[in-house]
Formats: sequence, C-alpha cells, structure tokens
Amino acid sequence: MTPLSPSAAPQARAAPALAALFALISLQVGAAFAKGLFPLVGPEGVAALRIGMSALLLTLILKPWRLRPDRRRGLALLGYGLTLGLMILLIYRAFAYIPVGIAISIEVLGPLGVALLGSRRRKDFLWIALALLGVALLPFGAEEVGLDWRGVAFALSAALCWGLYVAFGSAVAAEGGRAVAAGMSIAMLFILPLGIHGAGWALLEPKALMIGAAVALMSSALPFLLDIYAMKRLPPRIFGVLMSASPAVSALAGWAVLGERLGGAQWLGICAIAAACAGGALGAAQDSPRTS
Repeated sequence: MTPLSPSAAPQARAAPALAALFALISLQVGAAFAKGLFPLVGPEGVAALRIGMSALLLTLILKPWRLRPDRRRGLALLGYGLTLGLMILLIYRAFAYIPVGIAISIEVLGPLGVALLGSRRRKDFLWIALALLGVALLPFGAEEVGLDWRGVAFALSAALCWGLYVAFGSAVAAEGGRAVAAGMSIAMLFILPLGIHGAGWALLEPKALMIGAAVALMSSALPFLLDIYAMKRLPPRIFGVLMSASPAVSALAGWAVLGERLGGAQWLGICAIAAACAGGALGAAQDSPRTS
C-alpha cells in the first residue's frame, strides 16, 4: 500500500471522525422524534418500528446473507446485534421516565468507560471524577429535585449495552455495512415480538408508520452505517469518546423537538460529562500508537 502523503493523512483521519459525529447528530434528533411517538405505540412499539424498518431496508440494500464470518466473528456479530437491540429498547424505556438529554447523559457513560478502561494514566481519574460530578448534578432540575429511579436504571442499563456495542462493533467492523444489516436483523428477532405485544395494531397506523420510517432512517440506518465506517478506521477508545457531544446534542434535540427544559445545574452536569468524554478522548488519542 502506498503511504499517505503528509497532507492527505489528516484528511484520512478526519473523515471517520466526521462520520461518527454526523451519525451522533442524526441519532439524537431521531431519538427526540421517537419519544414523540410514545403516546401512540409506547417505547417497545417505537423500538420495533425503528429496528424492523431499518432491518428491512438494510437487508434489501446490503444483502447480509452473503457474509461468511468465522466462528469468532460470528459470535461477535451475534453480540453486536443483541447489544444493539437492547441498547435501543432500554434507552427508549428511560425516555418514558426522564428527559432525553438526561437519559443520554447517563447512557454515554458506557462508551466513556470503554475509553478509560483501556488506559492506566493517572489523569483518567480526573475524567472519571468529572463524569461522576456531572451525574450528581443531573437530578437538580429547574422546578424540582430528583429523577425517576426507573428512568435512571434503564439509562444505566443502556450505558452498559452501548459500551458492549462499541466493543462488538469494532470486532465486526471489517465486514462493513453488511454487519450493520445483520446486526439489525438479529435485533429485530427479539424486539419486534415485544413491540407487537405492547402496541398491537397501532403499529400499522399511518402516523406510526410515517414517523417510524423517519426514526428508522435518522436513528438506525444512517447513523449505524456511519458508525461501522468510523469503527473500521478508528480505535475503539477514540470512537467511544468521540461521542462526547451526545449529552449536549440530545438535550438540545429534546428542547427543540419536545420542549423539554432543563435547569442550570442539569446543563452544568451535562457539560461536565461531555468534558469528561472529551478529556478521555484526548488521552486515548495520545496513548494510541502512531502509524507510519
């Protein structure tokens, strides 16, 4: 392979980072639209619409049945699909109890953990402490203090799944977009029955189908394809912490789309978590070996 020229190398590194950030924006705006559909079909119904439509679209385009993974990569692909589906379902359940921005701020602790676990630098304890401080500020809203413990529990569970999703996604990223299609199909196998059980025929109402299709495109098809592109070219720690903008972007999306308002302390907590993610990203990038 011909080495990249000095001027081309930064561009090659920037492309996957920009892809990951664009995926993030699309994902969080789609999440806000998804919550708006809860009164009609509930969290499980929205998850079923999003995953089902995404799986159908991606399967038709990418033909994941052509994959020929070995046993190790096949198990990683199974883990990728399971964590993907659980991550979506659990964060939607969190949205039902707490604001979108708060839920995502808790969920982002998953990829932050992936980033920091790979490092042994003393400075990383500072980022961990900053993230914990941010979490401690989240209950202090503009009008009342406290968060529904159910929403917090679901968001923490989604954080664990997001961290595992990053790890499994990096393991199957070499398969490209077909890995996304296969993972989405795996997720559909257990999410779709839950959605049908929870929402029934309401899933087929025109409004649900229309918004569900938009959510599927914005929150799954587009961002996960961009994610897999970025994962293929970035170390897991760097990819994980590039999600540092998630809390702020989700809070802004919740305010713009749903009218969710947060207190000053909550915004400070969100910024603290984002800063911890960004600090971890810088440390991970410094620790990563340079390639010639």
